[in-house]
Amino acid sequence: MKIRNLISASMLLGLGLLSCQEPIVKEKEALTPITFEKVTLQDQFWLPRLKTQKQTLAPFALEKTEPAIENLRRVGEYLKTGKGKLENLPRYVASDLFKVMEGVAYLLTLEKDAELEKQMDEIIDIIADAQCPDGYLYEWFTAPFKNKNGWGAGDKPYSFVVHSHELYNMGHMYEAAIAYYRATGKRKWLDVAEKNAQHINKVFFEGDPNYNDGKPVNQAPGHQEIELALVKLHQATGNPLYLEMAQKFIDIRGITYQPEGNGVMAPTYAQQHLPVREQRTAEGHSVRAMYLYSGMADIVASKGDTTLIPALESIWHDIVDKKMHINGGLGAVPGIEGFGPAYVLPNKDTYDETCAAVGNVLFNYRMFLASGDAKYVDVAEVALYNNVLAGVNIEGNRFFYVNVLEADGKKAFNHGRAGRSPWFGTACCPSNIARLIPQVSGMIYSHTDNDIYCALYASSMTDIPLNSGNVKLTQETNYPFDGKINIEVSPKTDGSEFILWLRIPTWCNDRFVPGKLYSYANPTVGKIQASINGKKVKAVVTDGYLPIKHTWKKGDKVTLELPMEVRYSVADERVEADINRLCITRGPLVYCAEQPDNEYPASNYIIPTIDGKEQTNIIGEGILKGIPAISLEAEAMKAEETIPATLKLIPYYAWNNRGDNMTMNVWFARNAETVGK
Repeated sequence: MKIRNLISASMLLGLGLLSCQEPIVKEKEALTPITFEKVTLQDQFWLPRLKTQKQTLAPFALEKTEPAIENLRRVGEYLKTGKGKLENLPRYVASDLFKVMEGVAYLLTLEKDAELEKQMDEIIDIIADAQCPDGYLYEWFTAPFKNKNGWGAGDKPYSFVVHSHELYNMGHMYEAAIAYYRATGKRKWLDVAEKNAQHINKVFFEGDPNYNDGKPVNQAPGHQEIELALVKLHQATGNPLYLEMAQKFIDIRGITYQPEGNGVMAPTYAQQHLPVREQRTAEGHSVRAMYLYSGMADIVASKGDTTLIPALESIWHDIVDKKMHINGGLGAVPGIEGFGPAYVLPNKDTYDETCAAVGNVLFNYRMFLASGDAKYVDVAEVALYNNVLAGVNIEGNRFFYVNVLEADGKKAFNHGRAGRSPWFGTACCPSNIARLIPQVSGMIYSHTDNDIYCALYASSMTDIPLNSGNVKLTQETNYPFDGKINIEVSPKTDGSEFILWLRIPTWCNDRFVPGKLYSYANPTVGKIQASINGKKVKAVVTDGYLPIKHTWKKGDKVTLELPMEVRYSVADERVEADINRLCITRGPLVYCAEQPDNEYPASNYIIPTIDGKEQTNIIGEGILKGIPAISLEAEAMKAEETIPATLKLIPYYAWNNRGDNMTMNVWFARNAETVGK
């Protein structure tokens, strides 16, 4: 799908790329991704995380989700015998299991493991046994509880869709079942998913005499997820019913049902305050919102429904211009785990749930695929490398639910006392990380019929099918720590002509991340250098890309060098928490100060001037070995006076890997008066 009459070419001034060629006009057009199983990672950033996922996170998470497995087993026994009761677990606990299993399926796609596959098959048998004959699958209403209490599910199936999580759980089950089918070719779980989807279609859109007095429920779920899962189910099976269901759930939201109340029953909480095409701002629960927007973007890409684009673009601007932390975090308000008013972005008391950052990646990557616009990858990259990765420790067995930008060493909420958790009663965040990280390699490359897009940078290999024939790409880089990227291009047939679009991130320009919230206090930027076979490229940076149009032959070598300078960001003056403060970044990474590296509490440091005398050093030992650290001359507040001090910083994603009960800070005061505010 091409959306014509869109972006004209533009030059990013001051980047050092000279041009004598005509600018290439870039159309917005849908891209086809090279999925993760077709990309071989060879890097030292993501590949170790995949190994940690396989060796630590996946078995650990499967163990932690055993209570959900046990409840599903008891449901199966109850359906067979009419006996047995369930443990009183959260109504959404099965979704955590399904997300972990989705992540395991991705790992099995990358590397076969007979024992792990056997374990998955055993769990799938339990899930299948827990499904009712008509396709219904939800523990809460299928078997009795030992001591049923708690609020939120209603008194019978589909009676309280706004909070029951019935459809949310099933959406995550569909995604996991699809992933396992693609990994193994086994249909058993996929058949369970299809049976459930057809059941839901009948109950919600046709009418089933066993539910809702035979009348169609015709209500969108309170927790979004099934919408984007149905699109995936359509893609996996080819059945158009599932795509139509996804569209129906999108279309009826805010029309057939609007809750009445406050807090979690406020119409905005679950984005049920307006029909989706009338929405213009990000509201309510941030995770639910990002899942909704992801589903809407899927409908744009799958059905060509351009009527959703004005809403999506307006919401995106509302987020990046008014409601996103510099680390890609979303949902600053703890009470609703969601979006607050514009520019209300606290540091010490923010929420910024890890799942919301995962949703930020999913939404923006879908917007990128639907349009080819690099700005969406710029946001996804910042959220991925900063907030998402901060959600799990380097060892892969301790997690953050909340991601603050300042830890005071006192409050458990901001991790100053409590640190990371080995798991949560609501374990959506660890399980979301478990399923996202294996998919990252599938975000690197995409293509049209005739062009190749390189959106993320990581050492990797893949083959890309173009109309002119397959093209093998081999990328070598130490990104995100180093800005030099080498790409070897080898078309199947010498003489193939196509454009290689290399993303030039926003952080290379005048701000760290797209939007109006943040800009560099030191706007001068180093030069971007690019060459083919050692000869400098003469091209125009166009809409966030360096397009290299070339007649290619096997072994052509492209080199791109992005300036990895230390940069200082300031926030819009309407962000009260960041007035007279600076945030330090390098490349796509936000940096923070943590107590193990500094003599004084992290929030006591002052950066009075920007003098360009920063030093970057590779950490040589310990859990952070190999990570670039930054040191600079600053001041520190001691008692009632300021004294000269050296401020040492590490990437934000790497904090809280060296013990608890410590301070951390991202935004630094520029004067003594600002310290402590």
